[in-house]
Amino acid sequence: RAIAASLREVRYDMLTIAAAALGITVLLSLYLAGTITQPIVRLARAADEVRLARESRPEIPDLGKRGDEIGDLNDALRSMTDALWLRINTIESFAADVAHELKNPLTSLKSAIEMAGRTDLDPERRAKLMGIVMDDINRLNRLITDISDASRLDAELMRGEVKSVDLEALLRDMVGHYAATSNQKAGVEVEFRVAANPPFVAHGHDGRYGQVFRNVIDNALSFSPVGSRIVVELAREPRNGPFVVTIDDQGQGIPPDNLESIFERFYSERPTEHFGQHSGLGLSICRQIVETYGGTISATNRHGPDGRVLGARFTVRLPAAGRK
Repeated sequence: RAIAASLREVRYDMLTIAAAALGITVLLSLYLAGTITQPIVRLARAADEVRLARESRPEIPDLGKRGDEIGDLNDALRSMTDALWLRINTIESFAADVAHELKNPLTSLKSAIEMAGRTDLDPERRAKLMGIVMDDINRLNRLITDISDASRLDAELMRGEVKSVDLEALLRDMVGHYAATSNQKAGVEVEFRVAANPPFVAHGHDGRYGQVFRNVIDNALSFSPVGSRIVVELAREPRNGPFVVTIDDQGQGIPPDNLESIFERFYSERPTEHFGQHSGLGLSICRQIVETYGGTISATNRHGPDGRVLGARFTVRLPAAGRK
């Protein structure tokens, strides 16, 4: 009897322990469901809403105050969603700007061709209209080229190899080419100066830096009067600072209110006599390239002692190799 009683007590204790373990397991499951499973389900449902969204922007639950891994996951998902919508808005804005910029020369081209086709038009008027047609064609060609370059630029810069670039050799060769051709084509001299001691090894990519300097020099040439001079100078800031390349022209300068907006895509406030030579994307592309490699580009006006504008100055700062 004593043994039987002991066995009953053991069975009772085991049942009690099993019931307690079951109760703890149920409570723990409910706790985990409320604190882990449900938040993950909410985040998964929100991710699906983002994926399926077409017009409105779904909101991601804010669980960042949790301070645990799920909170970190929530913050990462919210940041990713913000970046995604910013990218979508940028693409939509770019597409709208492209459509607008393409429509303007096409409308002008259509009107000029319709007028040139009239049989009662005098030869002088027809020749002027054909000049407009050629200007619009050049404008479209430049615009399409720059749009294509701008659309590929992000991906190419992400994949592009970063290496050391000899700025002096790059600029000397480039300015030598311009010096040999620009005086004949535009009646403008291009001069290169070095205002520091070598070496001039920068961090970046020679092909992309060449694109930046060509865009800026071409821009300066188009606004420079006949008989003027463009000066390209290579220097360096003190204490092994970044390299500084300045491009000075003797044109009419830049309106003070537009010193920053000229770097925006499809900057449109261009003089009419140079309208066909610029797409409004060149300087925007320059800034994107330079900033990708850790540099800066800015524009100012040069003034004489009497306050008169002597021309525009573009300043490009590029990091030295080994100093990003």
